[in-house]
Amino acid sequence: MRIAKEQVATLNQESIKEHREQFLFLQDTLGKKGIDVELLLKKIHDLQVAIPSWALGAGGTRFGRFSYGGEPGNLQEKINDVGIIHTLTQAAGAISLHIPWDIPEDPVAIKELAASHGIVFDAVNSNTFQDQPGQNKSYKFGSLCHTSNLVREQAIHHNQQVIEVGQALGSKSITVWLADGSSFPGQSNMRSALQNTQDSLEKIYAYLPEDWKMYIEYKPYEPNFYSTVIQDWGTSFLLANACGEKAYCLVDLGHHLPNTNIEQIVATLMWKGKLGGFHFNDSKYGDDDLTCGSIKPYQLFLIFNELVYGMENNQANNPDLAWMIDASHNLKDPLEDLIQSLEAIRLAYAQALIINRKALSESQMENDVSRSQEILQNAYRTDLRPLLREVRIRVGGALNPIGTYRKLSIRQALIAKRGSKTIATGL
Repeated sequence: MRIAKEQVATLNQESIKEHREQFLFLQDTLGKKGIDVELLLKKIHDLQVAIPSWALGAGGTRFGRFSYGGEPGNLQEKINDVGIIHTLTQAAGAISLHIPWDIPEDPVAIKELAASHGIVFDAVNSNTFQDQPGQNKSYKFGSLCHTSNLVREQAIHHNQQVIEVGQALGSKSITVWLADGSSFPGQSNMRSALQNTQDSLEKIYAYLPEDWKMYIEYKPYEPNFYSTVIQDWGTSFLLANACGEKAYCLVDLGHHLPNTNIEQIVATLMWKGKLGGFHFNDSKYGDDDLTCGSIKPYQLFLIFNELVYGMENNQANNPDLAWMIDASHNLKDPLEDLIQSLEAIRLAYAQALIINRKALSESQMENDVSRSQEILQNAYRTDLRPLLREVRIRVGGALNPIGTYRKLSIRQALIAKRGSKTIATGL
């Protein structure tokens, strides 16, 4: 299903007067501080975040999964769901596919469908963390790190096939995340496992088209609980350097131990020109995959503080970053969850854009700790939601995306069309 722009515009009229008053007040306030509001609006609009194809249905855990109803049963329906999100938010102009969960039977038709929604294809994601029906060799004890050359070659070939699928869709990058590791001491030779992984990644890298990038993701634990082959940003960085200039580190906000200083990791990788992109989510304990900004919104702002500084001071020529949401859980309507994440991401970005960089640099040089904190928190505590609303309505989006989604009974319409017991493919 599609949402007509006229429907959105009609519902916007219910609160346009209140919005206009709030926006004009904020515009005047920011203008007095010397902030170019029009430039700010453009930068916010240009931050487009990819929606992962696997986040459009209800998530699950080892203990159970509860379908939400009306979940997409094929790739076409997933693209249509992203189209709904993009129509409302004007912030989700890309989709990221997981292969083989979402192999298009007709790439040309799929590209045309996505284009009709204003959507392009972001990074394609390989899957060697589970065995597929009819697969010759098992990944139970690893894939790119496996002791068997035959298993490694199978995993390498899969990644090469993923690149081919991405080429057909117009994607320009592949993300490699590995579940490889061990759950018990002595199970694996850690050095050999890392060497095998590097050798395998180098073969995948050699298969990249000239204008492609490879993102190497890391994770400290799960599904293996004693050692993970690519367990932290340093290992990802080491492997990216070994592969070459088109290989970069990918930061998933949930892939860190509690209280890790993620913003420092961001600063370091951008300093070295090796930050490729982000998977946005939030967590309390581990890889919780919760709605972005729902648990640690200030940390999200601090991460964007480093990102904005890095983009404005890019001596290492760090490439443009790939932005993607990677959240999935049992309780919320998946589309509402993704809309909330998009709002949190853009809000943190906008807050980072209004930081008084000159004043902050001066206070840092003078070691004025209190003033530095005040400068950051003044930006964080500024309510910039009117800017996000203004960006949306200027390009035909909804003033209140979730409110519009509910008033148009989108979930009920999806259930009526697809059924109440559907389960999204790939989950």
